[in-house]
Amino acid sequence: MSSDFNRRNFLKTIGAAGLGTLAASSAKAEPNSAGEKQQSETTQTPQVPTRKFGKTGVDVSSLSLGAIQLTPDNPVILTSSLKWGVTYWDTAYGYTNGNSEICIGKFLEARPAMRKKLVIASKASHAVGAEQVEARLQESLKRMNTDYVDIYYGVHVLNDISQLTEDLKPWAENAKKKGLIKYFGFSTHSNMAKNLFEASKLGWVDAILTTYNFRLTKDPMMQKAIDACYKAGIALTAMKTQKSVSIDSDEDKKLVEHLSAKGFTEGQAKIKAVMEDERIAAVTVGMNSVALISENVAAMLDKTKLAQDDRDALAEYAEATCGGYCAGCSQICGAAVAGVSNINDVMRSLMYHNSYGDTKLAKQTFAQIPADVRANLLTADYSLSEQRCPQHMPIARLVREAIEKLA
Repeated sequence: MSSDFNRRNFLKTIGAAGLGTLAASSAKAEPNSAGEKQQSETTQTPQVPTRKFGKTGVDVSSLSLGAIQLTPDNPVILTSSLKWGVTYWDTAYGYTNGNSEICIGKFLEARPAMRKKLVIASKASHAVGAEQVEARLQESLKRMNTDYVDIYYGVHVLNDISQLTEDLKPWAENAKKKGLIKYFGFSTHSNMAKNLFEASKLGWVDAILTTYNFRLTKDPMMQKAIDACYKAGIALTAMKTQKSVSIDSDEDKKLVEHLSAKGFTEGQAKIKAVMEDERIAAVTVGMNSVALISENVAAMLDKTKLAQDDRDALAEYAEATCGGYCAGCSQICGAAVAGVSNINDVMRSLMYHNSYGDTKLAKQTFAQIPADVRANLLTADYSLSEQRCPQHMPIARLVREAIEKLA
């Protein structure tokens, strides 16, 4: 990369112009026979850095492609991510009604040699027990045209460690012996600190996909849990690093202005806030456009660390907007509302709608809340849950908003 191609220009250029720009900008200039300079025909595209994936010894790209919105009509997302070394792909049985895995399958069918270069993670969406997990895995393998999944999250959306039922440990061991999976784990969106800490004591969980973002970097319980997993060799991948259920506000604009002056976008700074923690193996971000891939790649390639005033700005933003962020502590709000134990799932559904702009996914997630719980949402008394909520969220109002938009 040329010396005058500084950090701010890099961030702006790659974010605005797309994935082809950096390669063209960093091509070596060589003299031709007439003494004029020309672009080299072969350009080395920078690759995102890798990190060790816990005790597995495997190296993964520190940026993971979140394929939550991937569909077969948009395969450029896969080819574009590979160009920059994003070889860790995260999908699930239920993403886009199975179309995410089908898209990966079509990619691998056309390029079978690429399989060995990829680390693919999938999840047994809403499966309960080893029998359902096995059925989900077999269907996922068929969809993706692969004989194995590198990382298999046998419990997707684990709220309590008891969901790791007794039959899952021998199932995971057997699936590894058969070569169907390499590593076993779970994803967790709520009660994360407790779940991570409990998992660190089990000895048979290889990987965890957990909600973790700039708001949680100062949470003492979360820090202890992450440290316990790190010492146990459990590979941690962070998700939900970006936004909350709130809509853009004056506080959003204030943060954007501060970070823009430093040469960061809001999303890039939030990724950096997480990835400056060496205990985190990777961050997975839902990316459904080449522009979004380029923005996140830029954050990973840029080695400049956040300054103290950048971290202060994020902390100030977190405090000012906490009422619009669900921290996933469903053991608190769920126990405070009779007949409604899935408040966290309601908030997650609303986040997909308001922050991701994915109404289809939001409605699918909302529809997966048990029917008897959904029937009680409008009539439940949320006053006690609002009093106990550490984020001081207007839970009753947000539940009504979710029903209006997603029911």
